[in-house]
Amino acid sequence: MKEEEVNRCQIQEWYPKFKSTTIKTIIHELPESFIQYLLDDSGPFLLPLSISNSDALPNRIHNSEDQQDYIISQEQESDDESEQPPPPPSFPELESQINESIKTLGGAIFPKLNWTSPKDSAWISSTGTLKCTSFTEIALLLKSSDSLVHDLCHAYDLCNDCNAPRPDRFFLALRKWYPSLHPEMEFRCFVRNRILVGISQREVTGFYPILIEKKHELETGIKKFYIENVSMRFESESYTFDVYVRTDGEVKLLDFNPWCAFTLPLLFTWPELESESEPESVRGGMEFRIVESECGVRPGLKTAVPYDYLDTSEGSGWDQFLRNADHEFRRQTRSAGA
Repeated sequence: MKEEEVNRCQIQEWYPKFKSTTIKTIIHELPESFIQYLLDDSGPFLLPLSISNSDALPNRIHNSEDQQDYIISQEQESDDESEQPPPPPSFPELESQINESIKTLGGAIFPKLNWTSPKDSAWISSTGTLKCTSFTEIALLLKSSDSLVHDLCHAYDLCNDCNAPRPDRFFLALRKWYPSLHPEMEFRCFVRNRILVGISQREVTGFYPILIEKKHELETGIKKFYIENVSMRFESESYTFDVYVRTDGEVKLLDFNPWCAFTLPLLFTWPELESESEPESVRGGMEFRIVESECGVRPGLKTAVPYDYLDTSEGSGWDQFLRNADHEFRRQTRSAGA
């Protein structure tokens, strides 16, 4: 794989050309100081100091009974001066620009860097999604994400013509948030030597019967979109691209990814996608793969709360939550059968 193939998949590179067929996006170049903030894990986890108090995440609240826990004598204070935590970082100019862009995009966005969104840190947000309404929320997702290390340090690891560990410049894309999107209508398309060889359901952690009903219709629409909007406009010969199919059948472009191991093959495997002798199931054409039963569901990858954060022992909060969820499911099942 070549460096130029990886670079073409950066959102700031492809978005201007495909603006009319994708989600409305505003892109900001990030200062190097912010990149270093994301990379720094030597000290405590600090969010940037917000220029707007209403923008900041709430501080810890304590009552008068807890007040004594926060009293420090002058003697103790002087002894601990050398151990005081560093002041929180601040990026007022960037914050102001980003908050203004969020307003322009309707008040809510989801963020991504040059290539990657912080999907693995969605669990830490108040909504459990990538929805952000402020710079502070964006910083929380970016700082908490492990997957973004790819963009920051390893973007060119598989390139045979590049020795640089990272690009010269980083960008933050603010993509308009649509609350009504259905995850089962997202698909990953695989293009090898300018031929669309495969389409996979992108959300492989669930079984959606509607995809079986609409499989032919979806395949036809995505193929048409590729021929009319992508095939002659994206310069690489082999790559992947993600799309979303709306309820009215219109196809929207979501993203491009390099043809390499960093990109998840989902319901395919890279060996079969790269094989010159295609399997019998795809000879003479392209294969469209979906999860066709509950047995075909795949486990999620870096999209949930880390296991170490969960306490599922009897009597714990999660134990009670799961019990309540099971009780509600049984209640609804009985009501439906009545």
